[in-house]
Amino acid sequence: MTQYGFYFDSSRCTGCKTCELVCKDYHDLGPDILFRRIYDFEGGSWEKTPEGAWNKTAFNYHLAVSCNHCDSPACVENCPTGAMRKDAETGLVNADPEVCIGCGTCQKSCPYDAPRIDAELSVSRKCDGCLARVRNDEQPMCVGSCPLRALEFGPIDELREKHGDLCQVPPLPEPTTGPNLVIGSCQAIDSDTYNLDEGYLANPLEVE
Repeated sequence: MTQYGFYFDSSRCTGCKTCELVCKDYHDLGPDILFRRIYDFEGGSWEKTPEGAWNKTAFNYHLAVSCNHCDSPACVENCPTGAMRKDAETGLVNADPEVCIGCGTCQKSCPYDAPRIDAELSVSRKCDGCLARVRNDEQPMCVGSCPLRALEFGPIDELREKHGDLCQVPPLPEPTTGPNLVIGSCQAIDSDTYNLDEGYLANPLEVE
């Protein structure tokens, strides 16, 4: 199996949400379901020095987050019916709607909150990496639609060799499930310059 994954370049992302909208259109998602979500993370402030100058500790950055198609996906391990599975050729995690009972165990198990329950269909739905397109040697819709080319997709080993292995910055959780994600850092994510622990999610209603 060649494990595929995503690379996200935070220095390029402007938070335009084109990837969100194209994904929703391609997968025919209702208003309450997002497979890819844009997290707006910000914090810090402006501080006046005794000399009257201003120092900036304020920062903000965007993260485009979807399913990370983990090496040890919690959704697959905890699904009571076997509806969640990893594709044998690409490693992309997908759900079988014919087997899913809509219990929500996958969503509760996933540290990235990737699976979503479709109340109308009573099944769990999630990003499958546009598996049908990948099998046809095409890119996932979100990757091709990004106007700033902030997303890349391909064999995760190649992406890590090219871009490094950073896969966790706030507000993402610690990578306990082996996420196949690489994040390109930028100045705003530099923990030596900014105190990221003081940051907060600025758009919770959009992503939760």
